[in-house]
Amino acid sequence: MNPLLVDTPSAGYNIYFAGGFSGLPGVLKNWGFEKICVISDSNVSKLYLEEVKALIGPNTYGYVFEAGERNKNLDTARLIYEFLINNCFDRKSLLIALGGGVTGDLVGFVAATYMRGISYAQAPTTLLAQIDSSVGGKTGVDFLGNKNLIGAFYQPKFVYTNINALKTLDKRQFASGMAEVIKHGLIMGKPYYEFIIENKEKINALDFDILQSLIFKSCEIKKSIVRQDEKESGLREILNFGHTFGHAFETLSGFQLTHGHSVAIGMVCSAYYALQNNYINEDEYASIINILKYFGLYGFNNNFNEEEIISQMYLDKKTKNNVISIITLKGIGGALIVKPSRQELSLCINRGLTELGV
Repeated sequence: MNPLLVDTPSAGYNIYFAGGFSGLPGVLKNWGFEKICVISDSNVSKLYLEEVKALIGPNTYGYVFEAGERNKNLDTARLIYEFLINNCFDRKSLLIALGGGVTGDLVGFVAATYMRGISYAQAPTTLLAQIDSSVGGKTGVDFLGNKNLIGAFYQPKFVYTNINALKTLDKRQFASGMAEVIKHGLIMGKPYYEFIIENKEKINALDFDILQSLIFKSCEIKKSIVRQDEKESGLREILNFGHTFGHAFETLSGFQLTHGHSVAIGMVCSAYYALQNNYINEDEYASIINILKYFGLYGFNNNFNEEEIISQMYLDKKTKNNVISIITLKGIGGALIVKPSRQELSLCINRGLTELGV
């Protein structure tokens, strides 16, 4: 499959789709980086780090940090800065984020801030990272328990997607990625949403051709939004469908809920708002619940405190003048920004937790 060009106002770059890492040296040869550091977490590094370093060749370093969202913070960033300084990395060097969304966010943030910006590339190995977080240049770390509170918009030099890496992904993490895939269909593409439903068995079976089409289409959707609104000043906000609720669930669970599982609950909360306001009908609402459950995005302990959820939502970046905004659906394949009342928020939260809870 040909590369997909992501052309944003600040930078243009290619997303390469492959069935292994063997094509990575060919992508790198035209750049002429003098030194490369492949950064990965303690889980992914065991699978791919040595292979990738060997393929790239001389002057390639590896850095491993402890896996988990709890380590996506300034302390971990500081340790990476120290490693880069001690090994004389400069603006002619490249960082490669090898792993999932936590790795991509963290490495992108380090690249954006080290020496006021050095080059980095994304090599996403999870479905969530391949279809969402590696595309668009959002980087960041969590701070004081708040997700992505500190960060920057900083585009990679390229994205190299090894689709077969998904074969080593556990079912929980694959389901987490499917939440974002389903989100893309719900907000931007009814035919894509129907494609997901029609091919759900093949998706679950990790059929390579279907996954390739799925990942390519999600990247196309993300690209079409990012090129129009790189820094989330308008249209790009619709990508946060389910996220204002979802980030609150994720944070209050102590990150025990994955990002995708949290967003799944949030999407149901937002879809229920759409149902109550006649933006979608009962059949469409039921379809959303069914496809989320098919991919295992249900069965969560309903032990959240409603007041704490709403208080956490006030910290969302879309909240302005102390008014919470959410993204809801306008039919399948359409989205809009709304400002629910306190009572509406309560109803939506309770419905989301009831539909996908235990």
